[in-house]
Amino acid sequence: MTTTRAPLCFASLSIRLALGLLTAALAIPTLAANAGSLDEIKKRGLIVATEDDFRPFEFVKDGKPTGFDNELIEDLRKYAPFEIKQQILPWTGILAGVSTGKYDVAITAAIITKERKQSLDFTSPIADATHYYVKRKDDKSISSIKDLNGKTVGVQAGSALLARLPELGAMLERDGGKLGKVVEYTSYPEAYQDLALGRVDYVVNTIINIKTLVAEKPNVFEVGQPVSGKSFPAWAVAKGNTELLEFLNGFIAKEKETGRFAELQKKWFGESFPDLPVAFEPEF
Repeated sequence: MTTTRAPLCFASLSIRLALGLLTAALAIPTLAANAGSLDEIKKRGLIVATEDDFRPFEFVKDGKPTGFDNELIEDLRKYAPFEIKQQILPWTGILAGVSTGKYDVAITAAIITKERKQSLDFTSPIADATHYYVKRKDDKSISSIKDLNGKTVGVQAGSALLARLPELGAMLERDGGKLGKVVEYTSYPEAYQDLALGRVDYVVNTIINIKTLVAEKPNVFEVGQPVSGKSFPAWAVAKGNTELLEFLNGFIAKEKETGRFAELQKKWFGESFPDLPVAFEPEF
């Protein structure tokens, strides 16, 4: 499997991101190694990290944060007996920031993986995150998974979707094919833009994200087939921060009990997921 960097047309974005991550990295040594306890959080507030452009979970519209997770954050402000301090960031530095104590929780669709569970604990899953591919609607060369043989795929850098691409590779190998070149992107809007322009042949993302994309641009993109086993996203806290984890799971349970959770799922995902597991142990 070959990887490459995002195209040069996104160089300015990459430079800004790199500078931001460098600043964050330099700040990390001054932070406490462990995340704050609930008592500490009650004094200073809960520091929440969310993504800047991951529709329909979180994104910014007309200068305001919106999406599934951002609506839940507004509910959390009413539920929590402390201040909620939100920081909106590119995906790349969020989980590292939580594991080092820079942020208390990542309220985003972080896919639960074995590797991530070494440094993070996860709340109850918030949706289905089975991986699918999306292609250009007018690309008649792709009608099934076997047609992805040797073709160029776009995926977000540092994502669980990138880590699980070997599953797709194994599917292709069963039909005598192989995974083609992999292009990594800072964010999915960049990947979708390149897909529309024909710079990559298909993009892998979760079914919810892909359905949202196709609903917005039905004449450009088309949903493919699943390329992974079961997968679920959840919110993440630092490993061992059981007090905060229990608090957040209590909030999620209450949102489910009142019907608010299903309401927001239908609003943002087009469907609800009543059979989500309370906890999930990933295979990968």
